[in-house]
Amino acid sequence: MRTLAALLLLWLALAVPARADELRPGYIEFAEQAPGQWSLAWKRPYLQPPPEPPPPPILPDNCTYQGEVRQGAAGGAVLGRADVRCTGAVAGKTLGVADLIGQTDLLARVIPLDAPAQAIRITAATPQATIAAEEIRPPVWRTYFVIGVEHILEGWDHLLFVIALVLLLRSWRQAVIAATAFTVAHSITLAGASLGWLAMPQRPVEVLIALSIVFLAVEIARRDPARPSLAMRLPWVVAFLFGLLHGFGFAGALAEIGLPDDALVPALVAFNLGVEAGQLLVVGVTLAAIAALTRVASARLEPAMRLASYGIGITGAYWLVDRLAG
Repeated sequence: MRTLAALLLLWLALAVPARADELRPGYIEFAEQAPGQWSLAWKRPYLQPPPEPPPPPILPDNCTYQGEVRQGAAGGAVLGRADVRCTGAVAGKTLGVADLIGQTDLLARVIPLDAPAQAIRITAATPQATIAAEEIRPPVWRTYFVIGVEHILEGWDHLLFVIALVLLLRSWRQAVIAATAFTVAHSITLAGASLGWLAMPQRPVEVLIALSIVFLAVEIARRDPARPSLAMRLPWVVAFLFGLLHGFGFAGALAEIGLPDDALVPALVAFNLGVEAGQLLVVGVTLAAIAALTRVASARLEPAMRLASYGIGITGAYWLVDRLAG
């Protein structure tokens, strides 16, 4: 019990500083404005401010920076912009960074004038990636599926919502149905926002997402199977309604990364499938932990769940106040 409590408190302590949609999307956008003239923009999130500004992205070997490289820090990330001059085609050349300073990867979007846009994944293992030739299609499905999985696993608020839902229900069937309803709902608003059909300011979305976590924490603390609350009687309805809000949060983070114009629908579908896969993984791990605790020390299950509800509630309340004040 003490070990479980210590691990839970440590995890919550690490989660507290997180902002909404902690996918912490990092990206590089390399867009051709006129033949040979390119604009370069980048965002490199960090957990701790770097001691000195990181070097700008590494350009293809036939490209050079033109004029001033503008770079600064804001909102937990290094932001930069520059003009670039390239001689000849960039297909077959490499684009990347010297190192990654806090995020697991970056998504580079290369947008030539005379070829389809493409997405290139830059990781610690491959900090420089090759720009595909025009006839080679980028792996849109794989790229955005992985981004979806990472979003639910690294997006602290969405992750905490799913965990809280499982702690409330404690049933494989109910948890999977509720998680799927959550996915269906956020898929609706995510698609609507990404296609420009729906819109909601990000500040209210962030506040309401934090409120949804506080709501579930209270439901866990006052859980009584003899007198089930609405969230226990109709968990899929609650998950669906809150999922509509979380979808706008997903859209805000995904908008920063960007979607390929020529493969928008496949990218959206792959992203949502990735989110669902990540959610089911979280559901499975959380239920397995509950089952293990029940077998080893069933008398300590309820105190552990109450402790978890307090930790989740405190974290959600912190985010709520922080987002209202910010």
